[in-house]
Amino acid sequence: MNTGGGYSIPYWHVDAFAARPFGGNQAAVMRLEGWLEDDVLLAIGAENMFAETAFVVPDDSGAADWELRWFTPEAEVRLCGHATLASGHVLLGLDQAREAVRFRTRQAGVLEVRRLEQGYELALPAIPTAPGDFAAAAAALGASPVEVWRSPDRYNVFLYDSEMQIRALAPDMRALAALGGEQFIVTAPGAETDVVSRVFVPGAGIDEDSVTGSAHAVLAPFWAARLGRDRFTAFQASARGGRLSCRLDGHRAWLGGDCVTVVEGTFFL
Repeated sequence: MNTGGGYSIPYWHVDAFAARPFGGNQAAVMRLEGWLEDDVLLAIGAENMFAETAFVVPDDSGAADWELRWFTPEAEVRLCGHATLASGHVLLGLDQAREAVRFRTRQAGVLEVRRLEQGYELALPAIPTAPGDFAAAAAALGASPVEVWRSPDRYNVFLYDSEMQIRALAPDMRALAALGGEQFIVTAPGAETDVVSRVFVPGAGIDEDSVTGSAHAVLAPFWAARLGRDRFTAFQASARGGRLSCRLDGHRAWLGGDCVTVVEGTFFL
């Protein structure tokens, strides 16, 4: 059996924001003793072929417990919620005495995952948006939104009237990809939850994401203002689907959900 060059990495495949296997969003979590070269991390992300691979390294700075970086099959990203939740699930599972774990990231500050009575709660920076216009994206989505809201961090929210409209969208992914590495979030009031959404990021190699933590860090302040309360339930209506609780706490968005480990093993280089 060929096991590569002899360097082995502990590996977990986790379904995040899922109460059972085959739901939520898939993430690989890989625990390193020190950082590998960026091209190697990117190659591993491409090999895994999940929306995100999370790499964790013990943090010696004192600012957090672990350093954390995320890679899609095509690029490093500045923020990923579901792979952070998956990383917390793995690391808290390895240390049952801990109630929380903190991650130092390169572009999103210090993030935290806490145990709940059932599942976990993830703290991300709340991402504000403002009214704007994105005609090319709206055309590529295939149906005109009621409102468009945007942030300088390339998050774009397209508000529709109903969950039925959200589910019926069939975007032109090639046209969206041509607009760059933007995140396109379509959302409406939900039928069984307060809010429903879908998320498209074809410019980063992810046509439709299954369940997107960073998108809900955008939707938390967006919908809290509309609903007139600081918490709500949400469903991301992808093929796999995922349910979340969302809570706005000042400048932080707390996202609650379950995780399931479906594979544990060793990755060989």
